[in-house]
Amino acid sequence: MGQLDGKVAVITGGSAGIGAATARRFALEGATVFVTGRRQAELDTTVKAINTENGSGQAIAVRSDVSSLEDLDRLYARVRDHSGRVDVLFANAGVTQIARLEDVSEEHFDRVFGVNVRGLLFTVQKALPLLSDGASVILTASIAASKASAASSVYGATKAAVRSFARTWAMELAGRRIRVNAISPGPVETPMFSGVVTDPAQATDFKDALLAGMPLGRVGDADEVAAAALFLATDASSFTTGAELFVDGGLAQV
Repeated sequence: MGQLDGKVAVITGGSAGIGAATARRFALEGATVFVTGRRQAELDTTVKAINTENGSGQAIAVRSDVSSLEDLDRLYARVRDHSGRVDVLFANAGVTQIARLEDVSEEHFDRVFGVNVRGLLFTVQKALPLLSDGASVILTASIAASKASAASSVYGATKAAVRSFARTWAMELAGRRIRVNAISPGPVETPMFSGVVTDPAQATDFKDALLAGMPLGRVGDADEVAAAALFLATDASSFTTGAELFVDGGLAQV
């Protein structure tokens, strides 16, 4: 038996990286998983791979951009028509863009806050009618909310907002026994992380600087974050809500 047998999960930002790894793990544990992303071809490839490995159609692709409220409405209409409820919501979609203070533009600010804060808030709000009592809501935050680095002021502020959401919503939804928790990854080998610095030489320097301060001395793997998401999705974390679970190799801890 899987740990999520009979459960219905929604994962935003599931085309690649942490979202895709979590979708795969949830499906292997028996969940029906609605996987969303902005890029249809990449999304379809991810879902096909999950279903081929799993030998079933438990992963369902829904193209959706969390910054579009119309897209979110279409997503939840699909979930309602197919499954009627959501037992696990992993609000994972986000963007990582860096800019020093003097270089922050309106476009940069609106883009990062529009996806990471506005998009995440409405992802959860619009799921409320479908969330089952006792559901688990998991938000992707970041160590950037608690550990400063140059050129990440806007991004870090969005992730601090996500951490605050987890605390507040855990209180607001406690009457329905809905648990809300945040995962804060550190450096994890994903397309998003690799795209933060595109110049090869600068990228090497960037990673070396991170590893120099990391107790485990390596970049993480997306499946390691997926394991943490699985813990928060299951009854193994039944007494955990409002928490922030760091999956960061100790980078923000010591």
